Amino acid sequence: MSTPIRIGIAGYGNLGRGVELALGQNPDMTLVGVFTRREPDNVKLVNSDVPVYKLSDVAQYRDKIDVLILCGGSKDDLPQQGPELARWFNTVDSFDTHAKIPDYFAAVDKVARAAATTSIIAVGWDPGLFSINRLAGEIVLPEGDTYTFWGKGLSQGHSDAVRRVEGVRAGVQYTLPVQAAIDRVRNGEAPQLSTREKHQRECYVVLETGADEAVVRDTIVNMPDYFADYDTTVNFISEAELKAEHAAMPHGGFVIRSGRSGAGTQQVVEYSLSLGSNPEFTSSVLVAYARAAHRLNTKGKHGAKTVFDVAPGLLSPKSAAQLRQELL
Repeated sequence: MSTPIRIGIAGYGNLGRGVELALGQNPDMTLVGVFTRREPDNVKLVNSDVPVYKLSDVAQYRDKIDVLILCGGSKDDLPQQGPELARWFNTVDSFDTHAKIPDYFAAVDKVARAAATTSIIAVGWDPGLFSINRLAGEIVLPEGDTYTFWGKGLSQGHSDAVRRVEGVRAGVQYTLPVQAAIDRVRNGEAPQLSTREKHQRECYVVLETGADEAVVRDTIVNMPDYFADYDTTVNFISEAELKAEHAAMPHGGFVIRSGRSGAGTQQVVEYSLSLGSNPEFTSSVLVAYARAAHRLNTKGKHGAKTVFDVAPGLLSPKSAAQLRQELL
C-alpha cells in the first residue's frame, strides 16, 4: 500500500469534526493534526490520539501535511485564511458565497501559483456536486433552463452569517424551497423565477442580553448575498429551545434541467440530495477532493481549482482500471 496522504484540519467546528469522521472511512489518508484558534487543550476530538495545535503555528507543519482542509466560515474566515494558507499548503475549502467565488478564486490562485501549491475551492454539495450537475444539464440539453432548489434544510454558511450579527448569541437558518415553483419546473413549464419566488429563509435566533430585536432583525433581513433577496423570517427563541429543537443539521435539494433535445422533444433531468447531516456530507466531499488536490499537486498542477477542473477519477482511491471494470 502506498504512503497515506497526510491531512491537516484548520478549524474544528461541525465541519472539522465531520472531516475527522470522514477520514476514518478513507484508509489511504491519515490525520496529522487539527489546528484551531481556540486553546488546544480545550478542543476534544473524536480520536483523542490526534494532536491539536494553535492555528497561528500552522506554517511550522508545512512539511508534515500534504493537504490542509479549511473548515472555517465563508463570511469572514475563508476570505482571509484561503489565500494566506495557500502560501504553505495544498488546500481544500467549502467557500459557498456564490456571488463572490470569482474574486475568491482569483485571490487564492495568485498566491497558490506563486507558492507552487494547489487549492481546490468551493467544494461541497453546492457549490460543488450540484455545480457539476448544472454543468451536465447544460451540455447535454443546451436549449433549456436550469433550476436549483435548496432545502428544507439548515444552511451552515447562512447560519454562521446569522451568528456573526451583533447582538446574536446563537442561531440557525433554514432554507425552504417553494413547492409551487418546484412543481412548475417538474411539469416542464420552464418558468422564469426570481430568487424570491424559489426560496424562503427562516432564522431562529437567541439574543444577547440587552440586544434590540428590531435592530437584529433588520440587520439579518437586509444582509447582502445572504438574505436581502429572499423573504426572510426571523424568530427569537430561548437557548434551551434552540438546543432542543434545532440541534440536527439536515439539508438537501434539487437540480433540475428542463430542456429540449434536437427534435424539440421535452426532456427533464433531476438530481437530488436528502441529507441527515449537512456538515458530515460536506466534509465527506472535502475529503474526496483533498485526495484530488494531492494528486494534482504531485503532477505539477498548481494554482486554484474548482470542481470543474478535477477529473472524477482523481477523487477515488481506486485505480483507473478498477473504475473501468466496476463502475463504467
